[in-house]
Amino acid sequence: MNWDSHRLAIVALVLVLIPPSFFAPGAGYIARIFILMALYAILTTALNIVFGHTDQLLLFTGAVAAIGAYTTALGAQWLGVSPWLTLLLGASFAGIVGIVVTYVAAIRDLTVIVISILTLALQFSLIELINSLRDITGGVTGLMFNELRIRPLENLPWFTEDIVLFYTLSAILLALLALYQYLLNSKYGLAFEMIRQDETAAKSIGLNVVKYKVIAGFIATFAIGLTGPFFGQLSGFIGPGTFTFNNIDVMILIMLIVGGLRTMYGPLIGAALIIYLNEQLRNFAEYRSILFGLLLMALFLYFRQGVVPFSEKCLDKYGVRRRATELLARS
Repeated sequence: MNWDSHRLAIVALVLVLIPPSFFAPGAGYIARIFILMALYAILTTALNIVFGHTDQLLLFTGAVAAIGAYTTALGAQWLGVSPWLTLLLGASFAGIVGIVVTYVAAIRDLTVIVISILTLALQFSLIELINSLRDITGGVTGLMFNELRIRPLENLPWFTEDIVLFYTLSAILLALLALYQYLLNSKYGLAFEMIRQDETAAKSIGLNVVKYKVIAGFIATFAIGLTGPFFGQLSGFIGPGTFTFNNIDVMILIMLIVGGLRTMYGPLIGAALIIYLNEQLRNFAEYRSILFGLLLMALFLYFRQGVVPFSEKCLDKYGVRRRATELLARS
């Protein structure tokens, strides 16, 4: 196992130990915080793939998550089956939307700014469409949704719904991180880097830029669509207000920048840090937004490349990572 694989194993171990350490009876609020961290870590990792490595800033993450959520819920309702069986249907539909958008953007040679404006317009349009189709989607009120759960077993009463939800999201997160690691260490990672560094040069040597941009777009939107229904499960309903630009896109952009763009674990650290800070500032009521903004400014000023790159520089400076790699090589 290499250094990245060991770190992924450590992340898996930490995720496994969180519920028995923090999900005590009556600690539903704490459980919700950790579940939110896992949700946003998945979304931020997905954005890191498509934006961090192929310069496609998709600002309709909330709308894509809503597509996955509504497709899962309505598909289960119309087919008369459990939403667990329509999860992949919702994710696939979201992935198809991602394919179409990134394909059009790639063949039209749209810049990152134009892509962001286009997808931002799609974000507002899709949310308005959901509001307008009230006979199907429930409009502003939304749909009741709490069927992505497994009831506690009689002989395992501690295995609550919150624990099942957290472990499910942890499994999705670990799978996405493993895929991310594979992409970076394969021809896809090399192609992504060439596209990011100089797209014109990449085309000149025969690289199929459209293909790799679409692959990145599909992976990201599929993961986002797969995550969408779990927002509904956490709140008990699926409504357009959950998937607004401010609630989803702004938050994950901040998380990605704070954690570290183009890093494997930046999205995790960014999601955990921002969710924690946001929750801690709830006690300050009307001053919450001001304090949150000031803290973000401080983070951006002192960790310009992100918390993870800053930490890695410190580890390299003192030779910690080198010694750890040598130790792993001997074992």
